[in-house]
This record gives sequence, structure tokens and C-alpha cells, in this order.
Amino acid sequence: MRTTVEFLWIEGRVERWIRFGHIVQETIQSRSRRTVGFDPGAIFAFVRWTASDYGTVESRIDILRAVGRGEAYATVPCVAPGGESLLHISGWPKVEAVLTIIDRIEALDIAPEEVCPDHWRHVHHRLTAGLTPRPYTKARHAAWLKRREIET
Repeated sequence: MRTTVEFLWIEGRVERWIRFGHIVQETIQSRSRRTVGFDPGAIFAFVRWTASDYGTVESRIDILRAVGRGEAYATVPCVAPGGESLLHISGWPKVEAVLTIIDRIEALDIAPEEVCPDHWRHVHHRLTAGLTPRPYTKARHAAWLKRREIET
């Protein structure tokens, strides 16, 4: 069972895209519509932005873990069946902060989809509370890789 995400791109009106994640399936329906799929366990970031004649109506980012058969999940628009929510942020200033955090992680040569899921939860809680999240470091990442190794 794959988790699928539906995209729609209408320049200046509706923009949905994946910021990171390992896409294993892609179906193009038209120039403005496509669907991508993720295997269970994959972590990905889904960005949604919508505007009207009067400005931005919606800006959100969700970092999700694709679920396997029988696992609990949260529903998210455009994501079927849904995913384990690691981060859900709305409002452009906070979405922009998450995008900056992702850029900083990539600057460390760490793929954001390989980051410890607990870090994304930490970022969610700190930004929701109006606080600055602790940075993800190579040392934290090395510790996560060791933890993941002994858990399997």
C-alpha cells in the first residue's frame, strides 16, 4: 500500500509541491495535475499554498511519514490515505521558518527525509509555541543513525 499525494499547480493561485521525500511513483494527469506515491515508512514534506485576488488564503507545510497497512494515520487534504503527522504548520512566516530549517539541514549534507522523526516533532512544537527550535546537527544525526541501527 502506497501513500499518494495529489498535486495541482495553477500559477499564482494554487501551488502544491513536495519539498523533500523519495518519490517511488508518479502519474501525470495533465500539465497542472499529477499524483506521486511514497512507500510505507517514507518521510516527506508536502507544501500547500493558495491565493485569491486579495492575497494568500492558505499556506501550510506537513511533514508526514507514509503509513503501512493497518497503521493509524492522520488525514491530510490531498494525501491518501493520510500519514503519521510529524509536523503541521500553517501561516507563511512559520512555513518559511520550516523551509529555512530544511535548507540548513541540507547544508549539512543530510537528506531531510533521513532526519530523526523526533526532530520534526520538536520543530512543530517549538514553532507552534512561538519559540525557536534547536538546530539539527551532525552529532544529533549520528546519534539517530545509531539508535535506528540498534532498534532494527
